[in-house]
Amino acid sequence: MSYRSSLSAVLADVVAPAAEVAGEQGRFPRAAVTALGRAGLLGLTAATADGGGGRECAEAAEVVARTARVCPATAAVLTSHFAAVAALGVYGSPWLRGEIAAGRHLATLALGDVGPEGHLVDAGAGRRHLSPGGGGSTAVRSGGVVALRARRRSVVAAGEADSYLWSSEALETSRPTAPRALSGRPGRTDRGGVTLWVVPAHAPDLFVPARPDGGGLRGSGSSAVCADPVLVPADAMLGPDGGGGDIVLGVVRPWLLELTAALAAEVPRTRDVPCGDTGFADARSGTGPSKAGARDVRSGAGPAGAARSEDTGLAPACHPAGTLAPT
Repeated sequence: MSYRSSLSAVLADVVAPAAEVAGEQGRFPRAAVTALGRAGLLGLTAATADGGGGRECAEAAEVVARTARVCPATAAVLTSHFAAVAALGVYGSPWLRGEIAAGRHLATLALGDVGPEGHLVDAGAGRRHLSPGGGGSTAVRSGGVVALRARRRSVVAAGEADSYLWSSEALETSRPTAPRALSGRPGRTDRGGVTLWVVPAHAPDLFVPARPDGGGLRGSGSSAVCADPVLVPADAMLGPDGGGGDIVLGVVRPWLLELTAALAAEVPRTRDVPCGDTGFADARSGTGPSKAGARDVRSGAGPAGAARSEDTGLAPACHPAGTLAPT
């Protein structure tokens, strides 16, 4: 069966019946995501070598557009997922790529400071980089563990995805420094100062506030995600330390812009929604909120496995099996 036929069946049998609940009650379309995974559509753009569909951005945009006509919330989830997979499919581990290809893994974007205009700084020689580095997220390494600290706003599928494509400043030891200023203090430059990570939903101390911060399409699960800090293994880094800006600008952002355009064409009110609502949030720096009033996102069932419980508040998030392999 072609992916178009599979999509038609899922839209008619699962997505359409649940669309009203997602749109009017704001519930995350768990059943739709599960069905899309089982039909091979979450793995549509994964490489054929990993067991995926091997399709490109144009096909992904078609899937987003057709889904948006039925359920805009589900289409928003697919937009963030496909944009994240563009990077994870190249830089992720073989195990993670296989899980995505098999439709058992829902990814999403939790990046900072890349809006429709990019928020870029010219680094000379035709190169551009993100500014400020990592969108206010710090990364401190201790042995084989890295502590990431930030608050990401308007993350689609917050508390629902299996993993987050996360950006931070480069590790302290790899940050370049500018010449000393007149004050005698060493200056810092953000050139090459962004590092990407894959943060699993079950990572210790990753939280989604009990009261979502809003933003994004109703039912898409858009909310803040807080790392205060979150601990990840050092090998959760994607690409080289400090090289995340090139990956975001060269790989993720082109996909995100085309997919967002496809979504906006079918859902007119999304035309004025910035890319921040699909994961490119202009995150504010800081140490994050108190854990009081927040819900730990480590419990629950995985998105492509079985439906999880839902309520009018925050649905619990993914189980470890849908995220990173044990280290």
